[in-house]
This record gives sequence, C-alpha cells and structure tokens, in this order.
Amino acid sequence: MDQLNVHIVIQQFANSGVPMESIILLLLFPLIATFVALLRNIVGIKTFGIYTPTIITFAFYQMGLKYGIAVFLIVIIVGMATRFSLKQFRLLPLPRTAINLTVVTLAVLLSLVFGGSLQRTGFAATAIFPLLIIISLGEKFVAVQIEKGSKQALILATETLIVAIGGYFILSWDVLHVFIGQYPWVILLVIPFNFALGKWTGLRVREYHRFRDVIKKIQ
Repeated sequence: MDQLNVHIVIQQFANSGVPMESIILLLLFPLIATFVALLRNIVGIKTFGIYTPTIITFAFYQMGLKYGIAVFLIVIIVGMATRFSLKQFRLLPLPRTAINLTVVTLAVLLSLVFGGSLQRTGFAATAIFPLLIIISLGEKFVAVQIEKGSKQALILATETLIVAIGGYFILSWDVLHVFIGQYPWVILLVIPFNFALGKWTGLRVREYHRFRDVIKKIQ
C-alpha cells in the first residue's frame, strides 16, 4: 500500500516499525469477527464459535485459499479417523486429544512433503503459524464429536469452512485495505453495530425457511 495515501495515525504506526500489512490486518480483525457474528445471529449459520472461523479466515489469507482448504480437510478427515481408532482404548480426554493432534500434525507434514515432491512449492513452503491455527481446529472438532456426535461436528466444520471462505474474500479485497488505511476510525463502527446485533430478537433467515409453512398459516 502506498504510504502517502494512508491516514496519519497509520503512517505513525508504520514509522515506529510496525509492518503496514500487520496494521491493516489487525484493524480488519474486528470486521471479520463481526461478519461471523452477523452470519450466526441473522442468517443462522452454525460454526465453532466466533473466534475459530475468524482466525481460520486469517490463516487462509496467509496460506492461500486452495492450500488452506486442503489443510482444513486433512485436519477434519484425519482427526475423525484417529478419534474412531482411539475409541476402543478408552483413554482419558487430554492424552487422547494429544495423540489426535500428533497424528493430524504428522498427516499435515506428510501432505506438505508430498506437495513438495509434486513441485507444489507454494504448499510445501506454507508458513508454520497458519498451519498451527488450522491444526488446532482438530481439538475443537473432536470435542464436538464427543459432546454432540460426528454428524453435528461435520455440520459445524462445513459451515465454519463456508464462513471462513466468505471472510477470506472480504479480507482479500484490496479496496477494503486501502479504505481502512485511509479511514482507520471506521472500524470503531463495528462496536455500535454489534450492540444493535446483540439486541436482535427476530427470526434468523434459516428459521424463516424452516418454519415457512407455519408463517404462511399465520399470515
């Protein structure tokens, strides 16, 4: 981003040594979190909370969408298979989770090596922290599996993925980066917006579809 076009506050932050991209992404974090809250409260999409899809969005942004989705699917598939494999041993939750994360991590590592052997250098050279963010999803997935069953865990994983992909496209919008760089104070508007969202008492979009027959009879 051209530093001549950014707000004076952003310019001062950058002059202090903070990378411009880090400043913009941190300012956009509340916006993505609000996007997730909007989809959950108004549309009725279910996810692994609000924090998980938000940070996965940023992991996708750092890794690239296709590689991010690939790792996401590896974590879910391997995590589910490992959990079923360990079920017969009746282990305590924490050691079982540690084993699950170990197997998932090794599976991701092998996939990176395999990608490198196929000359997929972008995949093989993926930064470690976005990978760890997505791998940590395995613990959340297993916890939901234990509490609510595999079907519900898969639904939450699928809808978390959909929300993260939507957030990725918002985060990748260059015009938004430029706008936030010029008008960083705008991000404060998410606070009153979330206050209004927190007072929402109407039906969600999904509920309108679910109860459409009842609504027709009432009308």
